[in-house]
Amino acid sequence: MSVHTIIDFLEPINRYMLSNDEGYKDTQLGKHIEAYEEEFPDIAQADLVLVGCGEMRGTGGNNNTDAPDAVRTAFYNLFHWHKNVTVADVGNVKVGATLQDTYAALKTVVQELIEQGKRVVILGGSHDVTLAQYGAYANLEQIIEASCVDSRIDLNMDSVLPNDNFLMEMLTGVPNYIKHYNHIGFQSYFVHPQMLETIDRLRFDCYRVGKVKESLEEMEPAIRNSQMLSFDIAAIQHAHAPANHLTPNGFTGEEACVLMQYAGMNAQMNTIGIYGYNAALDEHDLTAKQISHLLWYIMDGVYKSKQESALEDRNNFYEYTLAFAEVETVFLQSKKTGRWWMQLPDERFVACSKIDYMIASNNDMPERWLRAMERN
Repeated sequence: MSVHTIIDFLEPINRYMLSNDEGYKDTQLGKHIEAYEEEFPDIAQADLVLVGCGEMRGTGGNNNTDAPDAVRTAFYNLFHWHKNVTVADVGNVKVGATLQDTYAALKTVVQELIEQGKRVVILGGSHDVTLAQYGAYANLEQIIEASCVDSRIDLNMDSVLPNDNFLMEMLTGVPNYIKHYNHIGFQSYFVHPQMLETIDRLRFDCYRVGKVKESLEEMEPAIRNSQMLSFDIAAIQHAHAPANHLTPNGFTGEEACVLMQYAGMNAQMNTIGIYGYNAALDEHDLTAKQISHLLWYIMDGVYKSKQESALEDRNNFYEYTLAFAEVETVFLQSKKTGRWWMQLPDERFVACSKIDYMIASNNDMPERWLRAMERN
């Protein structure tokens, strides 16, 4: 399969149906995005490739194929600040006769784009569409680290709906290609205590929303170590995303944008899915606008990532050698972005934070180090 044969699984968009009667200004994103309209776009130079998938049958409801276009309407109208970040839009995945057909179509599209070296942003669709996102890696037999931002942990086996239990298949299916999993922003009253114990036994990491909000920057290394991110808008407060009818609590819109900026800064992250948006539940298109801001901050992160040096270029890093708990290791801090890495005994560098360095400099073992060693 080539990048041009995935057109069979995609439907074009009408860019100017998304704008006002006057079209787009030269300074708006809608004038700069290469979109699949009459012809499939040239994505060779694209830093980000947008794919819409409005599949909602995993919630037990009807499809919501308007959701990706509602987000596009808001996103295309934003101003274009990042001149060296190129975005392409390959349209929407065709809805299959069954839910599994749609999964298969999206899986095929995403897999081909990954193989082309592209970073894909999926505009969902219910959260279970994450299974298709992960399935692209499984088809490629790529072992990955994955992160999920959600107020719940979708492991409810009492429900027959894929939207409520898809993580079971993703995390425990055989063969499995998840090396590590981070769950960011869960709200305790939605999660059975034994579920957390199960996840901990698997050596996966869960971060409660209150803890994350106390030090949001501590999520940057977790996201930086991941190749895949799945974001459910139920993680955002209803006041900032009115289409979230699950809970009034969660991240603010600004906090969600910071998390997405971290995702954009991660050069090895090649798929980002934004799920859970039902346009019929939105108020004044505010959730669509919120998601468009998430996309803008992914672009901002990509822009910042282009300024980062390779770890091999040690002249652009501060290097600290220290010993803790009878272990000698090296910490690196980027002179350009301020981000941190720590070296494991096998000489691999993994993302960490300044707090990890401070803990190690006090001769204590950072928990991030311990968890990384447990997974080796």
